[in-house]
Amino acid sequence: MRNIYNTKYPAIISVFTLSIFYFFTCRSVFAQLSASSLPQDSLITSLNEVIVSENRLQTPFSEQNRNINILTKEQIRNLPAKSVSELLSFIPGVDVRQRGPWGTQADVSIDGGTFEQTMILVNGIKVNDPQTAHHSMNIPIPIAAIERIEVIRGPAARIYGINSLTGAINIVTRTPNTNFYEGSAQVSSSFKDKEDGNGVYNGRSLQLGAGITAGVSTHLLYGSHDAGNGYRYNTAYNNSKLFYQGKIKNNHEGLWNLMGGYTYNRFGANAYYAPPNDKEAKEIVQTALFSLGFTGNGTGSWTFAPRVSYRYNYDDYRYNQYDLSLFRNLHHSHVLNTELNTTYNTGKGLLGLGLELRNEFLISTNMGDRQRNNYGMYAEYKMDFSDRLTANMGAYANYNSHFGWQVYPGFDLGYKMTSQWRFYINTGSGQRIPSFTDLYTSGGGNIGNPDLTAENAWYAEGGLKYNSERSFVSASYFYRKINDFIDWTRGNTEESWRPSNFMQNQVHGINVTANWQLNDSESRHWYLNVAYNYLNPKVTSSRQDNVLSKYAIESLRHQLATQLSFNIKSISFSISERFVERINYRNYFLTDAKMSYKWKDYRLFLDANNIFDITYVEASAIPLPGRWFNLGFNCSI
Repeated sequence: MRNIYNTKYPAIISVFTLSIFYFFTCRSVFAQLSASSLPQDSLITSLNEVIVSENRLQTPFSEQNRNINILTKEQIRNLPAKSVSELLSFIPGVDVRQRGPWGTQADVSIDGGTFEQTMILVNGIKVNDPQTAHHSMNIPIPIAAIERIEVIRGPAARIYGINSLTGAINIVTRTPNTNFYEGSAQVSSSFKDKEDGNGVYNGRSLQLGAGITAGVSTHLLYGSHDAGNGYRYNTAYNNSKLFYQGKIKNNHEGLWNLMGGYTYNRFGANAYYAPPNDKEAKEIVQTALFSLGFTGNGTGSWTFAPRVSYRYNYDDYRYNQYDLSLFRNLHHSHVLNTELNTTYNTGKGLLGLGLELRNEFLISTNMGDRQRNNYGMYAEYKMDFSDRLTANMGAYANYNSHFGWQVYPGFDLGYKMTSQWRFYINTGSGQRIPSFTDLYTSGGGNIGNPDLTAENAWYAEGGLKYNSERSFVSASYFYRKINDFIDWTRGNTEESWRPSNFMQNQVHGINVTANWQLNDSESRHWYLNVAYNYLNPKVTSSRQDNVLSKYAIESLRHQLATQLSFNIKSISFSISERFVERINYRNYFLTDAKMSYKWKDYRLFLDANNIFDITYVEASAIPLPGRWFNLGFNCSI
C-alpha cells in the first residue's frame, strides 16, 4: 500500500499558517480600536427568549421571518433519544435516515432534499464532511452538552454559502452560568436473543460533564462512551466523545471563544452501503474539531468577529473485516475554514458583512489526493420600516476552484399584524457542489463521475405565525426547484451505482407546527407539541430509459410528530408518536415514552422506544431496532 501521508501536507501547513496570520492580523486591527463592554449572555429559559444567531445578525426567535424550528434543552431532556440524529427525528421537516442507531451512522435532510444538501453546524461552525456527507453527523458532542438545536428551513446560502441548499442545522452548546458537575450511566436492551444464542442484545453508556465559571471565563467539558453488541448480526458499536468549550472575556477588547472535540466511532456495517454481500462490513470513523474565535466592538457601531476552525475526519471502511484484501477504503479529510464576520449599525438598520476562505483536502486510497478551495463574500441588511414591517435582504458571492463563480441572493419580509400574529414571506437560491465521493469513488458497487456539475435551487415560502406566552403556532407553504439534481442510479441490480445530473426536482410543501402549555399551574405542567409536514415532490428526467434511483424517489410524503409531556413536582413523563410515509417505502408509526423521577441532585429515568415493536426501514433495506428499553441514572451537583 502506498504512503497516504505525503503530497498534500506542505499545502495544508501553508494554508494553515496563512489562515493564522490572517486571523491574528484582523484581531490586532480591532485590538487597537476603542471597545465598549459586550452584551451579557442571558440564560435562555423559553422558546420566545431564544436569540437565533446567523453568524452576523442576531434576531429573537419570535421576530424571525423564516421557518425556523427550535429544540430547547427542556425538550431534549424529555425526549427518549441517545444521539443528536435521534433528537432531530422529532423535528418536523427533518428526515433522519439511520443505517445504524444510537449515533453510529445517519443521513439527515430537510424538506425532501438529500443529505448532501443540508448544512450541519456546531455553534455556527460548518462541520460538513467533503469526502461524503454520510459522516457529517459524526459530531463530538454528548447530548448533555447541548443548549438547543436550531433548524433553518429553506436555502440558507445567503448566510452560509454552498451546501446549504435545503437548509441548515445548528447545534448550540451550553454556556455555564454557575459551577456544576454531573454524571450519568445507562443500560439498555431489547431482551431479544442474539442469533448465535450467546446472550441478548444490549448496550451501555457513561457520560461525565462539568461547567466552571471563574471570574471572566467559563469552561464546559464533557466526555461520553457508548457501546453495545447491536440489535442484529454485525451491528455492534463503540462510540467515545470528548468536548471542550471555553469563553474568556476581555473587558478592553471583547470575548474569546475556544472549542475542541474528538470522537471515535467504530461499528459493524452490515448492509450499510453494498447489500446483500457486505454482511461482514465494518467501519471506523474518527473526527476532530477545533475552533478559535473572537468577538469585539470597534469604534462607533462596528462589531468584529474573526474565527478560524479546523475539522479532521478519518474513515476506514472494510468491506469484509475478516479479509481486508477484498475491498478497503482509507480516507483522511482536512477542512480549514477562516472567516471574518462584521456588523454595522447604520441607525436605520443593521448591516452584516463577511469574508470566508475554506480549504478542503482529501488523502484517499480509493479516490487519490484531492484539493479544492472556496472563497466567499457576503452582505446582509436588516431594516425595520416600522414597528410592524421588517425586512432582511442580502447575497453571498462564492468562488470554488472546481466549479467557478456563483451568487446566491435572498430576501425576507415580515409584517406583524397584531401583537401575536405575524405574516412572512421569503425567497432565496442555493447551490450544492458534489462531494469527493460523488466525483471520484470507485469500488464497492459505486463509481463516481468527475464530470458532475453543481446543483442549483430556487425557493419561495410564505407563512403565518402566532406567538403568545403559552402557545406557538406556525403554518407555511413552500415551493422549491432544483436544477441539475444529482442522483445515483443504475439500470439493474447487476450494475454499479453512478451519479449524474440528468434530473430536475420540484417540491411543494406544507408545514404546520403547534406548541401549547395546557395549564398555568405552578406545580403541574402539561405541554403538547404537534407538527405535520406534507411534501409533494416531482422529478423529471432528461433521459428516457428506466433506471433505479438511490435518492430521487425516497423523499418523505407525510410526516406527523406529536409529544405530550407532563411534569408534577419530582415526576415527569412524556410520550411521543411519529408517523412517517416515504414515496417508495412502507409507512409506519413509532411510539416512544420516557419517565423520570428526580430526588435532590439525582434523577432516575426509563426510556421505551418503538413500544409496539414495529418493523421499519429508513435507508436501503436495513431493518432498524424493534422494542428497546433504556434505564438510566443521573447525578448533577
